[in-house]
Amino acid sequence: MSSLRRSLAAAALSLATLAPAGFANAADLPVKAKPKPAAEVPFFFVIDNRVTYSWMPKGTDPGVFSVRPNGTINGTTAKSVYSFTHFDVWGYGTNFFTISALKSDHNDPAAPCTNAGTIFGTPATCAGATEIYGLFRSTFGWNELFNTKAFTAGPLHNVSFEVGMDANSENSFLAPAKRDVVAGLQFAFDLPYKGYIDVAPLMYYEFSNHNAFDQCGLFGPGTPGVTCIADGNTSFRPTWAVEINYYMDLGFLPENMQYFAISGRAGFYGPKGNQNEPLGLAGGGTATKVEINSEPIRLTFDASKAFWGPKYSQFVTTWVAYRYWQNKFGLDANNSPTCLFAPGVSNNSCTEKTVYAGVTVKF
Repeated sequence: MSSLRRSLAAAALSLATLAPAGFANAADLPVKAKPKPAAEVPFFFVIDNRVTYSWMPKGTDPGVFSVRPNGTINGTTAKSVYSFTHFDVWGYGTNFFTISALKSDHNDPAAPCTNAGTIFGTPATCAGATEIYGLFRSTFGWNELFNTKAFTAGPLHNVSFEVGMDANSENSFLAPAKRDVVAGLQFAFDLPYKGYIDVAPLMYYEFSNHNAFDQCGLFGPGTPGVTCIADGNTSFRPTWAVEINYYMDLGFLPENMQYFAISGRAGFYGPKGNQNEPLGLAGGGTATKVEINSEPIRLTFDASKAFWGPKYSQFVTTWVAYRYWQNKFGLDANNSPTCLFAPGVSNNSCTEKTVYAGVTVKF
């Protein structure tokens, strides 16, 4: 994933621990009072929508770099990220959806420019590329599906089926168009202070993407299906994945400081074949490696609660986080030609390490 999951809205997901409101009962009313009709259970227990702006000073895009006048390699690109997230809880599970627009600086240029300076005589002075990335995950709880509490024991809160999909599009020369699906289980555990940690072992299948550099005709006629792909559309092998998310209020702080929470996520994705799959070794590239896409820690400040009171909790939050993405998109950061400036010399574009910050508004 290039975005960022790309992270889940941990503060929104924490609302899943809320129970539906209680209902009126005739036994609670005076004897002569006419009983009120029972309230209907809402289809959605929780609906949470948010918009976020964040700034990432040292993002990366594999293969995208420039050489500074002093000869050093700049493989990072600043990115402004605009995101919408939706989270809901219903009778049988949860749904999460996010869509983001990531705007890069000039070091990650829009087509027809490339990082190398020129291609087909076009100078690399274009505006930065824009990427649109969408992700959804849905769960179906076993306790709810089977009307039981058998899957709640100790810290284990529930076991669920999980399904989802990712999709992106970017106007760079590479012109990626990723489409993948995931399916598996999620194990939800409780943490102190109304927190949780979810662990999801999944099957991951990136069934479609696009790579302009694999397209026949770019570097000579080539042999379709052997050294190039007629339309540049790649398809990778199914593999394994593990996705982890956690959230916890810092409830141990003094009451007048209980405006902070920590959260994080990590995604581990197995090798999915050659980086130019379905081409073999004749098509160039190297074998993909385990990809680690993570935000180990995010510190969130509930600004609206701090300044306007508990009634406005989570309406406006600010946060700072650390992002670590190794072998980005599965590319071998140490050996892939995409990740190297010269044999044995990294172009610093296939590992992303950055502190970034943002502001989120709930509506």
